[in-house]
Amino acid sequence: MARESVQPGLMLQGAAHGASLEIVASGPWTAAYAATLEPLVDAIAPGPKGRNMSVDMGGVGEIDTFGACLVERLIRAHRAGGDEANIVGASEHFRELLTAVERVGGVQQTLPRKKARFAALEATGRAIVGAGDAFVAFIAMLGALGDALIRVLARPRAFRLTSVVNQLDRVGLQAVPIIFMITFLIGGIIAQQGIFHFRKFGAEDYMVDLVGILVLREIGVLIVAIMVAGRSGSSYTAELGAMKMREEIDALRTMGLDPVEVLILPRVAALVIALPILAFLGSMAALFGGGVIAWLYGGMSPYIYIDRLREAVSITHFEVGMIKAPFMALVIGVVACAEGLRVKGSAESLGLQTTTSVVNSIFLVIVLDGFFAIFFASIGM
Repeated sequence: MARESVQPGLMLQGAAHGASLEIVASGPWTAAYAATLEPLVDAIAPGPKGRNMSVDMGGVGEIDTFGACLVERLIRAHRAGGDEANIVGASEHFRELLTAVERVGGVQQTLPRKKARFAALEATGRAIVGAGDAFVAFIAMLGALGDALIRVLARPRAFRLTSVVNQLDRVGLQAVPIIFMITFLIGGIIAQQGIFHFRKFGAEDYMVDLVGILVLREIGVLIVAIMVAGRSGSSYTAELGAMKMREEIDALRTMGLDPVEVLILPRVAALVIALPILAFLGSMAALFGGGVIAWLYGGMSPYIYIDRLREAVSITHFEVGMIKAPFMALVIGVVACAEGLRVKGSAESLGLQTTTSVVNSIFLVIVLDGFFAIFFASIGM
């Protein structure tokens, strides 16, 4: 049968008088007639203001999604001015399609307005809810980790020593070069700035006090913890998130194994062991970097630097830094694993939770360092 030769049409009636407008549509409203339909709709939309509008679809012979979208555009353009707009005369089959398209278009129309009006309030609310969810996940993971640790202590043979050694190699041994390089440079920068500014007062020797106390008490362990959070914490989140997406964690539960005991406890244990060691090596590298700069930039003999360092620092400063390290490692490990288990089934969710893991870990490490600084100051350390 040959294609119907009738062309689509759209006529505006009742424009001269009356409180309402009637638009009559006719012919086929399909994508095949897009070149004809779009100019017709653009010529009428949005129509005269202050008058209700009805679109008579009784003369439409056929319609597809493209045509329904054009009708919805016409209706939406008129309603944007505050007037009523309705569809009349459409068959039941056509009305289902028009209703579905109008529903989708209505959602797309109202959401941007809502966001534009309450964007700041909505962002604040979402941030508060997200922070609450992250805190609940952190506490739940900490509790699950404690429960798994108690079970392992009750059954020492259940402890996966091989997994711990493997994780120690990954988060500890393989991280030594980058930790050494970064802390060496930071120690050198602190020394250079100390020499540059103390020189104005003829007190270059106090640069050693600055480097020694600052590195051993604060900067050494803090910089190492931040680097571990970005390097190993993100790795933990990505690994557990990928396992969650591939349903490997659900498979472990089906096999009667606890994912916390199998996957998370060895990772956190390795982090708690490795971070104090890395913090010690990083502090030594920073002190070494400070000594090199003091020799090359400040003209201070290495023997004088070491002798001055012995006078400036005490074992208490070293203890303060080392006490912080295991707690920072625990925070990093718990946050990373908790965010990994919150990954949904998409790559976007994996990337989002990995980013959230690093940001939350660094934030909590800095907050924890502040609490420790207040605590040690209150007890005279």
